Amino acid sequence: MSLPSLIIRPQKHFVHTSPIGLVVLFLLLCTHSAWADNWPDGTPIDAWFADTTKVNVDQLGKKYIVTDYGVSTNPTIVQTAALQAVIDRCHKEGGGVVVIPAGTFMSGALFFKGDTHLHLSEGATLKGSDRIADYPVLETRFEGETCKYFSAFINADHADGFTITGTGTIDGNGYRYWQEFWIRRKWNPQCTNKDAQRPRLVYISNSRNVTVQDVHLMNSPVWTNHIYNCDHVRYLNCFIFAPTSGVKAPSSDAIDIDKCHDILVHGCYMNVNDDAVVIKGGKGTYADTMAVNGPVVRVLVENCHYATVHSMLTLGSESLHDSNIIMRNCSSENASRVLWLKMRPDTPQQYENVRVEGITGKARSFLVIRPWTQFFKPQNRPDMPKSYCRHITMKNINMDCNNFFDVAPSDKYDLSDFTFENIRVNDKKNAFSSDVIPGTVVRKVVINGKKYEDTRTSKIKQR
Repeated sequence: MSLPSLIIRPQKHFVHTSPIGLVVLFLLLCTHSAWADNWPDGTPIDAWFADTTKVNVDQLGKKYIVTDYGVSTNPTIVQTAALQAVIDRCHKEGGGVVVIPAGTFMSGALFFKGDTHLHLSEGATLKGSDRIADYPVLETRFEGETCKYFSAFINADHADGFTITGTGTIDGNGYRYWQEFWIRRKWNPQCTNKDAQRPRLVYISNSRNVTVQDVHLMNSPVWTNHIYNCDHVRYLNCFIFAPTSGVKAPSSDAIDIDKCHDILVHGCYMNVNDDAVVIKGGKGTYADTMAVNGPVVRVLVENCHYATVHSMLTLGSESLHDSNIIMRNCSSENASRVLWLKMRPDTPQQYENVRVEGITGKARSFLVIRPWTQFFKPQNRPDMPKSYCRHITMKNINMDCNNFFDVAPSDKYDLSDFTFENIRVNDKKNAFSSDVIPGTVVRKVVINGKKYEDTRTSKIKQR
């Protein structure tokens, strides 16, 4: 049970309230008020973010167990048509839950519609075909662009209220796709994801009030979860995995949040061969002038555990304007980075009002800010807005790092108003400096046993 859940429904947990119970409740309320009420820009966090109540599948309508409608239990048969027929029937008859029972069921791309839901029973595996021909090419969203690309395995578009539930598995069966990518990359080091094309695992677009809970999301050929132009989406207690050794899963990002607002990632486990939670929204010199692109605002990532990932929270490389982003109370086993601000010289980027707090464990680097030039294509734009990162806060950190402060200033972007507060780290590089970023605030920072005095650097006007 999360603290916010306890606070928002106290009557459920204090039916017979004793004087001691009242004191405990008062202390919890005070703690919660100081801890989680506001976004970094000072606006209140909506009560929606405190609700981690699981979806009750029994309240979603009729259950369509796929084996009752002609789907075979033979795990070697690709049954795209039969499975899609169950989804279409569910939608035609007024909606309900498409249930994958225990066993393995192989399919190509599946498309969920309004009022249809997906439930994976315990012991169930919905396994993606490893033939790219089983995924149609259509207009979709990928790598910061609206373009022609292969569909995902599980697709839901204009599907308000869509849910994926159950403790079963969606398995992208990505091994052959990964092999092909690395062969192509060896032959051509500039090979991109669009050269070695492969399906995402789950793509949800143009939808609101979505919940993905408890499910195992594994072995995606490329991005694992991608949400675009969505709002009020919750990922609750999901297990997200792609291999990071042996034949690695290239670009298997855990959750890509693209032109969205009001997103909650709560209690998830992530181990992928790329970044974990990634904030996106568009790329290119004129990206901010295109309606298909847009900002990402109000994202809360909390109580998550990261094993091996390239970064726990990344803004970029395909971002425009990101604001009010919080990652809190998370732990890392082997993250390469905790907060990575990727700065594309070919894209106007504004990263502001970001808070990272309550992080423990180990990471190669903690804060990384550097120009990001992989596959970028600058154009001539006389009125090109200058990129910036500002009002970024890191607090309540206790970690072992190789390089806590990996920051490279550039004439391509401005950095200002960073806060480091209540931080205790072991740092092999020992490169922290409060003078690198104008407006830096340092409070109760201890690195390798050395205490950094409480300071605020003078705000220097940058070009």
